Amino acid sequence: MLETDRPHALREAIMCCRNGGTVSVIGVYGGFIDKFPIGSVMNRSLTIKTGQAHVHRYMRPLLEMIENGDIDPSFVITHKMSLEDAPYAYDIFKNKQDNCIKVVLKPGMEGSSVEKTRSFDESDMTVH
Repeated sequence: MLETDRPHALREAIMCCRNGGTVSVIGVYGGFIDKFPIGSVMNRSLTIKTGQAHVHRYMRPLLEMIENGDIDPSFVITHKMSLEDAPYAYDIFKNKQDNCIKVVLKPGMEGSSVEKTRSFDESDMTVH
């Protein structure tokens, strides 16, 4: 019982992945996890790929695609808050409160102003 991270999404990805498929973990995963389904990984010949996101490599092309209207990431934004509200924003995101998925912090927005943009529903996501 040394678990220090929240592996729910990783376990779910492993259990949902097709036989012979690949589970990719991008970003920071710094803790220990219990109940890792290694049997499912082995028996179904899954590949696990991990690594930090190459933000600097992809930031400019992604921003250009957004500016050109080629992609619209706004469907995932659930809250907009002032920069002063960043600690509160992090808290509700970390603790999965108020259906918080993604917060946009706006410098210059009046302090303690929380704009809930929409409720996020899992049906909004497309799994490929």
